[in-house]
Amino acid sequence: MREAGIDLFVIQDMLPDVFRTFLYFIYNDSLPPLDDLEADNYDEMIRHLLVVADRYAMERLKLMCQSILCGLKDACIEFITSSTSMDAVVATQGYKNLKRTSPSVAFEVLEKKRRIHKD
Repeated sequence: MREAGIDLFVIQDMLPDVFRTFLYFIYNDSLPPLDDLEADNYDEMIRHLLVVADRYAMERLKLMCQSILCGLKDACIEFITSSTSMDAVVATQGYKNLKRTSPSVAFEVLEKKRRIHKD
C-alpha cells in the first residue's frame, strides 16, 4: 500500500523472509510458526533474526534466538556424543567445518565424550 507523495523505504542487508518474520515478531511479540522450513533453513532463519535483533536492539527477540540456537547446539552435541559411530560423525565434512568455524563447539564435544567414558 503506497500513499500518494510517500517515498518507499528500503531496508538494506535483510532477506525478505527474515523481514516478514521480524515484522511478525514486532506486531505479535512472538515468532510465527516456522514448521514449513527445512531444518537448515530454520537454523539459518534464526541466525539471521539474531543479527537483525541485535542491529535493532530487540532484546527479547535476541534472547529467544540465542535460546533456540543454544538448544540446537546442545542437541547436536548430545547426538554426536551418544552416537555409536562417532568415528563416522567425525569423518563428515560437516564436522570438519564445525572444527574450522567453531572450534569451541568441537572441544565441547570432545570434553563431553571424555566425561561419558569416565562414568
